[in-house]
Amino acid sequence: MSGPVTIAGYTFQKPSYLEEALTHPSLSGTHNYQRLEFLGDRVLGLVIATWLLEAYPGEAEGKLNRRFTALVRRETLAEMACHLGLMSSLKLTPGAEAEGTREKEAIQSDVTEAVIGAMYLDGGFDVASAFIRKHWAPLMKEGPSAFKDAKTLLQEWCQARAVALPQYKLVERTGPDHNPEFTIAAMVEGHGEEIATGGAKRQAEQAAAGALLARLTGEK
Repeated sequence: MSGPVTIAGYTFQKPSYLEEALTHPSLSGTHNYQRLEFLGDRVLGLVIATWLLEAYPGEAEGKLNRRFTALVRRETLAEMACHLGLMSSLKLTPGAEAEGTREKEAIQSDVTEAVIGAMYLDGGFDVASAFIRKHWAPLMKEGPSAFKDAKTLLQEWCQARAVALPQYKLVERTGPDHNPEFTIAAMVEGHGEEIATGGAKRQAEQAAAGALLARLTGEK
């Protein structure tokens, strides 16, 4: 990479940081996202912890910790990677691609942290903090209810009515390996199905579950 490069709304002045953050370990011995992931995890944790103290000045440590865990958990970071469009830029070997590495939740989470670490090195703490606060704001605003994803909520809907648990089926996969698009059907026996697409299986499953839940609860 040469010259400023923009991803997820931020322009890197030193693209080498971003390049490292978007390089999977399968491609290189040491020049990969693992060191930046280590850094980004700490930056994210400090920003979120400080933000929670500001937002909930009278809240006990135990509840703050539960909020913190929900905001930095693997599932949240994986969803953020998909939301920000980071995974299509990840560089990896053909073998890792064939194994579905780009679609793995753990890898998506790692990449999110690595990009945050790269952003911190490129622009400083204030830049990284502003980025995190911007993109995590909906979760902070909605509170604990935001931490239950659509698949969990749909499962709870089924359990409350003693009906079969949701099933998910891959309808179609299109696009190149580095930028796939998945079409997933979410189904509840006796209640039909809804179909949605996304750049990762988990993202498409969440969207399909959300669409089905919205219909079942009369929001659609």
